[in-house]
Amino acid sequence: MLLAMDCAGDVVDVVSQPLKISFGTCGKRRSHTPDYLAVTRRGVWLIDVRPEPLIKEVDRESFAAAAEVAVACGWRYAVAARWREHAFAGLDATASRRRLRSDPLGLRQCYLPGLRAPRTSDGTARGRFQHPRPASGRSFERNRRRPH
Repeated sequence: MLLAMDCAGDVVDVVSQPLKISFGTCGKRRSHTPDYLAVTRRGVWLIDVRPEPLIKEVDRESFAAAAEVAVACGWRYAVAARWREHAFAGLDATASRRRLRSDPLGLRQCYLPGLRAPRTSDGTARGRFQHPRPASGRSFERNRRRPH
């Protein structure tokens, strides 16, 4: 679902598990946490995701409570319970072509020379990689991971 929203052109922002709803039903107090809050150019959606065969009666009560909260806030509400068969193939194709083409952290300058270094007989590079963090940062990381 998150990948589908990421590919949707109208989606501006998505928040995972945005709120916890507490409600009463049949004399009991229950709570429910919807899966996503999606801000789109056309409005805000509160969304629950559950495969249709797994939806039980208690889930329907939770979905009804979430729908009431959405209406009170002026949002729309949906339960993503069933996908069309071709949707997965389209999402897989889209996801397989996604990758960063820029270098926002400036890592190419550090790692590419090491990748182009001459190789030993076992295939490892003979050159040294220049780590982008200062030495003090590396030692801190090393010490932090070591169990005491």
